[in-house]
Amino acid sequence: MYGFTSVSSKGDLEAGTLYPGIGLGENELRWGFIRKVYGILATQLLLTTLVAGFTVLYAPINETLRASPGLALGLGILPLFLLCPLYYYQQKHPLNFVFLGLFTVCLSLSVGVACANTKGRIVLEALILTSVVVSSLTAYTFWASKKGKDFSFLGPILFAGLMVLLLTSIIQIFFPLGPVYVAIYGGLGAIIFSAYLVYDTDNLIKRFTYDEYIWASVVLYLDILNLFLSLLQLLRASDG
Repeated sequence: MYGFTSVSSKGDLEAGTLYPGIGLGENELRWGFIRKVYGILATQLLLTTLVAGFTVLYAPINETLRASPGLALGLGILPLFLLCPLYYYQQKHPLNFVFLGLFTVCLSLSVGVACANTKGRIVLEALILTSVVVSSLTAYTFWASKKGKDFSFLGPILFAGLMVLLLTSIIQIFFPLGPVYVAIYGGLGAIIFSAYLVYDTDNLIKRFTYDEYIWASVVLYLDILNLFLSLLQLLRASDG
């Protein structure tokens, strides 16, 4: 009877561990870190939804951005520059949250413009698909990590895929591709950022330090946002 109780208690304890070999104290600290990151990520996604929704519904903002390609391009490039101070001040409160807010708002405006110039049905389809993919892959990564699987090998492969996407997007600026190639590009982007979501979630579980909660939320936020935009581009191109 005592032996059965010990085995049962051990099974219950292991049911909550993130991956094999992690200590009980470390496991509790890690779960606290993960909850903090997902709390920040949820706030970012909520802010993006509000800003993008306001951009779509408030015509003057959308028309101003559409009529000023330079302004729209600046908003698209600004987050790249904000990444530098965001990374440098990620552990310095409140500057870390100030730069995080600016970074999120700039990207949200770009998302709002993309949604405003797309049929509402397609935006809804992309949103539903993104939600399903993110939920499924996140749950799978936590399950796989618990079973001892590791996804660190994906890093170099995904970086190479990301470089291909960037080069293709630059080529598309000067030599616009047809709708078929745009759909292929969107599908390839969706695959790459889905894999990035698995890779970065695995890093969240095992490798990010406890002080990197801001950077971890930024990485996951970019994965989700780029996945949504890739699916949006794929569906828009498929719709003709």
